[in-house]
Amino acid sequence: MGHLVGKDLFRKLGEKIDGLEMRAPWNEKLYAILKELYSPEEADVVIKMPYGLSTLEGLEKVTGYRRVELQRILDSLTAKGLVTDLCIHDTYRYVPSPFVVGVFEFTMMRMGPDARPKEWAKLLHDYMDRDFHAANLGKGERFSTFRALPHDGTIASSEHAEILDHEKVSALLAGAEKFSIGLCSCRHEKQHLGTKKCDVPLETCSAFGLAADFLIRNKLAREVTRSEMEENFARSRAKGLVLVADNVRANMKFVCHCCSCCCNLLETINEYGYPNIVVTSSYVAEIDAKGCSGCELCVETCPIHAISIEPAAGARPGGNGGATPPPKVDAALCLGCGVCALQCTTGACALKKRGQRVIHPETTFERLMLQCLEKGTLQNQIFDDPGRIDQKFMRAFVGAFLRLPAVKQALLSDRMRSRFLDSMRSGVRKQGKGWALEI
Repeated sequence: MGHLVGKDLFRKLGEKIDGLEMRAPWNEKLYAILKELYSPEEADVVIKMPYGLSTLEGLEKVTGYRRVELQRILDSLTAKGLVTDLCIHDTYRYVPSPFVVGVFEFTMMRMGPDARPKEWAKLLHDYMDRDFHAANLGKGERFSTFRALPHDGTIASSEHAEILDHEKVSALLAGAEKFSIGLCSCRHEKQHLGTKKCDVPLETCSAFGLAADFLIRNKLAREVTRSEMEENFARSRAKGLVLVADNVRANMKFVCHCCSCCCNLLETINEYGYPNIVVTSSYVAEIDAKGCSGCELCVETCPIHAISIEPAAGARPGGNGGATPPPKVDAALCLGCGVCALQCTTGACALKKRGQRVIHPETTFERLMLQCLEKGTLQNQIFDDPGRIDQKFMRAFVGAFLRLPAVKQALLSDRMRSRFLDSMRSGVRKQGKGWALEI
C-alpha cells in the first residue's frame, strides 16, 4: 500500500471518488463512510485504478498487485458495488463506482449476513446533505444522471405521432434482453431511518442489459422475466410512482420507481430546491379548464408541488363551477412524469410537448463526457491513469483550461456541444476503445 496509511489512505480514496462524474466533497462524514465500506487494501486498489474502464490485465500493470490477489480484491469490491464490472465483448472491464449512481445505491441494495443497512443508512443520510447537493447542483448543472420518464398513456392523443422510443416505457421493455429488480436504495434507507411512510414494496429498482447483468452477477438484484418487469411497472403506475430513468436515449440502464416520501431525488427538489437533479421529459402537464371538475387530485398527487390552485377573488371553495379557476402548472418545475394525468378522472390533465427542446444525451458515453465537463473532472477521463507522472501533469494543465468559465460555457453550448462530443468520440476510437461508445 505504499506510504498511504490510516486517514491519509481514505482521504486519497475520497479524492479519487470526487474526481468522477459526481462530486463527493470531503468531510468527516465521508471519511466515516469510506472507512466503513472499504478495507485498506480495497481502498488502495481503487486509488490506483484508472478513472475509466480497465481490463484485469491492465489493472495488474497499474496497481502492482499480482493477478490472483487483485482478482480477489476486485471480486470483493464488485460484490459490494464499490467497483462496477461490465462484460463488454466477452471481456470484463472494471471502473470505480461514483458516489451516485454507485456507492450509495449499491450499498443500500446489499443483502446477506454481512449487510449492516441500519448503520449504512445513517452514515449515508448524514453525508448527503446541503453541501453534497450544492457541490453537484449548485451552479445550475443541466446534465444529470437522471431524467423523468412519462407513464405510457399520459401523453395527449394529439402528441402521439411525435413520441420517441426513449420516452416510452413500452419501447424500453420491448428492447431490453435482460432484466433485474432489486431493493430501492432510497426506500430501504428510509425504512432503517424510520421515516418510510408509504406502503410501496422495497423491491422495485429496475435495471436492464449490462447494468442488470452486473447486479445479478454480484447478487445486488435478482433476475426477472420480461413479464415480471411489466408487472413491476404496472404496479408503479397503479400507485402513482414517478419513473426516473437513466438520462440517455439509447441503451437505458435503469429506472427508479419513486415515491415522494422516500425518494432522495424528489427530496432534493422539495427540500433543497434543486430541480435540476432530474432532467424533465420532453413533455409538461397541461390542464383543460373546460374539462376540469375541480377535484384537485392533480394538486394532491404531484410529487414536487408543481401544480397549485389560485382561487379567483371571491370564488367559492370546491369545484370550479365557473368560479374557481383550474389548477395551475408551473412548467419550469414540472417533471413531465404524468403522475397527475394518471389521477385525473375527466381526462382534463395530460402531458403536452414542451415549447423548448429538452437535451437528453444519446448514450452513456455522451452523458459521462458532458457531466464530467460540467463538474470539472473531464481531464480525469481523458488522462485516466493516476500513476503516470506525464498524465498527472496533463490532468492539471487540461483541467485548469476546461474549468475556465468561458471554455466550459462554449463547449456545453448548443452550437459547440456536437463538435465537442465528436472530438471525444474520435479520440476514444484512436485509442482503440471504440467499444466504450456502445455502452
